[in-house]
Formats: sequence, C-alpha cells, structure tokens
Amino acid sequence: MVEFDALKAKIPGEETGIEIKHSICAICSPAPHCGLSCYVKDGKVIKVEGWKEHPDSNGGICTKGQSNKEFLYREDRILYPMRRVGERGEGKFERITWEEAYKEIAQKLNGVKAQYGADKVAFYSGYNKWYRSMLARFAHSFGTQSYGTEHSSCFASGLMAWQCATGMEMGMNLMAKLFIGWAANGYYSMYKLPMGIEKLKALTGMKYIVVDPRITPASARFADLHLRPRLGTDGALALTIANQLIQNGWINKEYIDKNVHGFEQYAESVKEYTLEKGEELTGVPAAQIWQAVEMIRDAQTMSISESSAPLAHHHNGMQNYRCIMSLLAITGNIGTPGGQNPSEGQFAERTTGYTTHEHEFMFETYPENVDKAVGADVHPLWYELRRDMQANDLAQNILNDDEKSIKALYAHGMNYRMFAEDGKVLEAFKKLDFFVDVDLFMTDSAKWADIVLPCCTSLERSEFKGYPGCHIMYTKPVVQPLGESKRDVDIIVELANVMGIDDPLLCSGYENCVKHIFRDLPVDLDMVMASDEVIKIEGEGVGVKSGQWYMENGWRTPTGKIELYSEVIGAHPEWGLNPLPSYTPPINPDPEKYPFMLCSGARLPNVLHSRLHGSPWQRSLLPDPTVEMNPADCEKLGIEMGDDVEIVTSIGSMKFKANPSHTIKEGQLFVYHGYPERDINSIIPYREICDPYSGYPAYRSVYCTVRRVD
Repeated sequence: MVEFDALKAKIPGEETGIEIKHSICAICSPAPHCGLSCYVKDGKVIKVEGWKEHPDSNGGICTKGQSNKEFLYREDRILYPMRRVGERGEGKFERITWEEAYKEIAQKLNGVKAQYGADKVAFYSGYNKWYRSMLARFAHSFGTQSYGTEHSSCFASGLMAWQCATGMEMGMNLMAKLFIGWAANGYYSMYKLPMGIEKLKALTGMKYIVVDPRITPASARFADLHLRPRLGTDGALALTIANQLIQNGWINKEYIDKNVHGFEQYAESVKEYTLEKGEELTGVPAAQIWQAVEMIRDAQTMSISESSAPLAHHHNGMQNYRCIMSLLAITGNIGTPGGQNPSEGQFAERTTGYTTHEHEFMFETYPENVDKAVGADVHPLWYELRRDMQANDLAQNILNDDEKSIKALYAHGMNYRMFAEDGKVLEAFKKLDFFVDVDLFMTDSAKWADIVLPCCTSLERSEFKGYPGCHIMYTKPVVQPLGESKRDVDIIVELANVMGIDDPLLCSGYENCVKHIFRDLPVDLDMVMASDEVIKIEGEGVGVKSGQWYMENGWRTPTGKIELYSEVIGAHPEWGLNPLPSYTPPINPDPEKYPFMLCSGARLPNVLHSRLHGSPWQRSLLPDPTVEMNPADCEKLGIEMGDDVEIVTSIGSMKFKANPSHTIKEGQLFVYHGYPERDINSIIPYREICDPYSGYPAYRSVYCTVRRVD
C-alpha cells in the first residue's frame, strides 16, 4: 500500500505547514481579475488554483491564471532599482537605492520641466492597469496632457464609437433572445463568456451567431450560424444586414422616431449594400447574410459582443464598431429590456454597478494652458473624446525633434513591441533626454531606460478591486515582495513627494485617494481593508442609471438621443471623417505584389501578448513563432507543416514556421504575436493604413505576400 504524502499532495494544514491565502490574478487586465487561492509554505507560493467563493469568477481560472506561480518567480524579475551604465539597449545596469533613484528621476524630470516645459514630459502605462487613475493624476498634476496607455491600441476605439452614439459605453446582455459574438473567441480570451452562452442556450433556447473569419472553438461548439467575412470587412457586413432590415420593414420604427438621431441619412447611406454587394465585399454568401437578417427579425431582443481588438485593428476600425452598433439602434435594442444597456468603468477600468468619482479624480488637475497631448493634431477625434495621448504617435513626435517634441518619458510597463513599425520606437528611445521604466521583468523596453524600477505582482501587493454586482475587496499580499519591489501606486506617491508635486491628495497616498474616489458611497473602506473577503456595497446611493432612465431623460450626446449621425464628428468637417457609420476597405499598396492579407493579432489560450512567452511551460505549448495558412495556399506554394516561410510587407520581411490549417480562409495569414525573436509588428506599417478616427494600427488587415524559404 502506497503511503499518502500530504506535503507532496500540497494539503494545507498544521502537519504540512501549508496555508491558503486569497488574492487575484492580474495577468489578464482588467476585466476578469479572477480570484485565486494561493497555497503558501515557508513564505513561498507552491500552488495556485481558483478561489471557489469569489463572487465573480466562482473558482474559475484559465491557463494564463494557472501560470501565476511561475510568473511570480521568473528569473528575469527586476528586484532592485537600477541605473543604466552601458549604451541604451545594451541592458547594462548598476544597482542603486530607492533614494538615489527618486533623486535622479526628480532632478531629470523637473529639469526638463524647467528647460522645456512640463508638457515635454510624457507619462505612459502598459500592463497592469490597476494604478492608472493615480498615474494619470500624477501626469496632470506635473503639468502635462501627454499621459497615454495601451488603450492607444486596445478597447478605447470601441468606447469612442459608443461615446459618439450614446455618450457612454454599453454592456453586453446574455439574456437576449439572440446573441452575436462578433470576433469573440471566448475560449481563448474570456472563458466565462462561452460558459454563460452554453448554459443559456440550453435553458432559454437563445440563438447564437458567431462572426469570425476563422473557425474557432466558439463557432464549432455551439454557433447556430457562423459568418466568416474577409479580414477588415465587418463594417460592410453590418451595413448589408442593416439595409435588408430597413428595406423589409423589420426595424423598430416607433423606437427610432423617439430615440434615434440621423436615421433618415443613415438609411439612405446603406441603400447601396445589397445582398450581392455584401457578398462581393465580405466573401460571406448572400444566403448566409439573409439567414442572419431573418434571425435578427425573429429574435426581437438582441445583444452583441464587439471584441475590443479584432474589430478595431483595421483602417476602418472604429467605423466597424459604429456599423455593428447601428444594428442595435435600428432594432430598438439599446437601453431596453433584453438589449444592451449603459455601462461604465467606475473603478480601475471595471464595471461594478456603483458610481464613483474616479474620472473626476483623474482629470481635476488636468492642465489646459499647455501643448495638447501627443497625437491631438493628427487624430483630433481621439483627443476630443479621450483627452490624452495617442501613444502610437509618440515615436514620430520624438523623432520630429522640434519645439513640440517630447524630451522625457516616465512609464510603467512600457512594451515598445506593441506598436506598429516599432523600430521607430527604438530610434525615439535613443533621442530621449531621459527615460524611466517601472516593470516586473527586464523587458526589451526596460533595457533602453536610464532608470529601471521594480514593481510587484498582484500576489505581492494590496489593492482595491471592484467587481460587478456592487462588490469590492482589498487584497492582501500572499507573500512578501521579492527583492525591493514596490506597489506601482507607492512608487507614484513617493516620487510625487520627492518631486514636490503640488497635489496634497495624491501625495497623501493610494488608500486616501481611493477613499476620496468612493466618498459618496455607503461603504467603510477601513472595514474593507480589514476584511479578507469580497464585500457587497449596499444602501442609499448605490447603483447606476438604467437604460430606461436615459431614454426618458436623454443620452449624453449633443442631441440627447442615440446618434447614428454623430454631431461630435459632424461639427468638424475639417477632420474629414464621416459622421455616419460607413465602410472603407483595407488599403493595399500593390494588389499584384501583395495578394495575401495578414492578421497579426491572433490569440492563444496560454499567453497574453508577450507577457507569458518568457514563462517556460507556457512557451512550451507553442515554442516556435508560427503562421497559420489555408492548406490550399500551402499546396500552391509548395509549403508543408513546419517549413520556414517568409512574410513580406511593404516595409519588411520576417520568417515563421508554417502551420497549414483548415480553420483559415484562403488568401489569409494568421500570426501569433508576442514572440520577441519574431517581432511581427516591426514589419507592419502604421501611418499609411492606420484608422484615421482612432489612430489604431491596422494589425489585422495588412496586405502582404508569403513564400517558402529553403
């Protein structure tokens, strides 16, 4: 009989000395932040699993979350403040103290402010996101508008579309009779979504349409209809569906007359999108488009999940969103029962169900009499709606080397590889007078910094975290911070004090700032901080306005209605942007030379961008940078599984391993990004094909060619 080894089995208790402590996963950011049960022995995490009692994740955890232990103890963790001693990019540093680091940063940033002006310093946040309200206020109190985030390429484009339509964002509703997962591959990026869909399909008979160029687990498992448009043609597909609904009278005219602005212009503009033209533009058979139209007609209530990246990373990215959202407006599914309802990120970019003063906290020190944020002149709609830096324009701003150029950069989680044509970012790094990066790991961006500061993972820190259903918690460290690493918020506050920032609230500390943000809610944050549980906020003043309230009292738009014709855009004809939802095709500089279309943003279930490729067991699941191609294309080009192939765009070329796959349509290439040795973004052009509305790169519709390499 085999003797049971409780220690080897990691059984908690006095016998083994193993203790379970609760925390949250912050590898994905910020939506899930699933609850974690961390098994700790002798001050070290030995196992991580889902926290069953967590009210939002209910014990669920994905492959990325399962890597938290390895993520925490990676060999390339930054453990101490460091100063560059070699050339930029060499990665040669010497260890210094926090006092030395703060003193040098204060001298350099305040020096740039004195010589050139505060607006010549840019502040940037990549991953993680929990500290962003603090960093934004820090930048504004310092005196610059040029605070930016990775929202310059993610999420905000869809938010801008909703801002044009309603003045706020919308939350999807799984209780609709028809749910459309538009570019939503939940099994790879949002595991709770497909679980909910499967359950509701079984319980309520809800119908489900998947719109995705690829065959995915979501489409294969339970889609009632799978539409596969060509990359970048989602807007044309939505407008074709809309025209059929309008021409056949399958719209909610009473709702439109009362709640929608610009319908007549919109209806006229979509007349050209016949079923035949829709098929020609998108590659979706007319019969399938018609089937989608009939499903929308029969459903009455409808909700759409518009993914924040796949739909936005095109020349027509933001307009893709607007075209799709227009289907909700003309069928009466915005702000109504069963449709999509108002939703806002009330705390740390998370929808919680209660209203805070976070936006006010971030912008009440916003400087006005300074140069506008980087990118404001190039992408005026972005600046009008976001009021911060379009970070995709930062490199060119620095390289211009003129009176408006940024001279210093202070960043948390800077990842230059997220930018298209990112070789320009490295050239810009060389020209900076000073560059600070706060990060977990010695990344390829950190190697270019003058000062590198170590921050904590979510397992090493305390933070306030909000969840839907009016929940809030204050996490506790499950282990002590490694080395001399600190919370991002403490770094910001301590540096603000050393720099003499005139902002008493910011300088008083993170917990005081959160109390200020939550000041009108009936919650004792000291009690939340003392608890190890997730707490529900209840009482007078809790909750957010319903869709019905906005329909009766007016939406946050110039007309007070849901705007198909955006008055914000229409008021600025000099921008050259269409106030109506519209479609323009992806840009091909040479159709004969570049017959293939490249999507560089394909997701894997085991990694998030480049954050986990440095974790050995995560990397082992797909060790080689890979391109997926249709087998018919492979046969024509003499390409077999595992062959080296070269992808060529208008600005460069790069080699990948070929993976023939019937999930990919002919003429399309899907590359899994985030591999530092195969930086696909370095050969993706930016300015020529970016979205003129949002400034987003066209990561997912780049024309190219591909060839086998001997």
